[in-house]
Amino acid sequence: MSNMTVENGPDLRNTAYAVVFGSVTALGFPLNAVSLWILLCCHSHKSPSTVFMIHLAISDLLLAFSLPLRVYFHATGSWPFGFMTCIWITMLFRNNIRSSSIFITFISVDRLLAVVYPLRSRHLRTSSNAWKAAVLAWVLVFGLNVPESVEFSRFYSNKSRCFEFEDRFEFEDRPRSRMSCVQPVLVLSMLAVNVVSTVLVSRTLRRHLNDSARVFNKVNVMLIFAMNLIMFIVFFLPVSLFILFKKPGPALTPLVCLASVNCCLDPLLYYFSFDGFWKRKEDADSSGGRE
Repeated sequence: MSNMTVENGPDLRNTAYAVVFGSVTALGFPLNAVSLWILLCCHSHKSPSTVFMIHLAISDLLLAFSLPLRVYFHATGSWPFGFMTCIWITMLFRNNIRSSSIFITFISVDRLLAVVYPLRSRHLRTSSNAWKAAVLAWVLVFGLNVPESVEFSRFYSNKSRCFEFEDRFEFEDRPRSRMSCVQPVLVLSMLAVNVVSTVLVSRTLRRHLNDSARVFNKVNVMLIFAMNLIMFIVFFLPVSLFILFKKPGPALTPLVCLASVNCCLDPLLYYFSFDGFWKRKEDADSSGGRE
């Protein structure tokens, strides 16, 4: 395929987009690489939250891996990598929003079970079940790529651009695809679960906890839920709901920039999720699964 070129070449907006995506890459890739190494090497994998955070870090690394091509496109105004590569990079961004929302929700539900139902949930909160849930999540996320990629290929005939086609694909005058509603429904559903989990855990922490339901750091527990809600409201929800509007204008790319920042903040979630994020695995094992 011939090179894809922006009609008017790079402008100030494209330069700003390139700076944002470049900054996210420079911060997000090393932060998540180090976090993944710590999670794999320095923590017990018996904790379901650890399993979910491993997959969340992988999701963020995949996003950070795709961003340099966005930097190149916005910095140079050209796309020499072909239309299918453009689709794959777009799918990696969408996959990050979807998988992150799912894994963050899994973390919230795991904390909910640990705090509110510590005894009854022991048979559910196992690493085996966590890995099964993570695999199912990835199957769902990548399964959605197939019909979406087909629709991008069928309905977008002007292949002289990259990434801008996200606007045109969703908003051109044609019957709205059912696939366009999948991401908003998924994100809203996951947000609802997080809100309910936050309310239930907050109520439990305000009451006197018995020894079996003791929480070692109430502030950290509530920070986890607060950060989860911020992730949804600030980063996931705006770009997901955007596709429901008929004539949005050129505002999708700024929302994509905003959403990509989430991969730089997820390492904070790992830190607050553990009493000692940097502690060695043998210390975690001896603490009896305090994570």
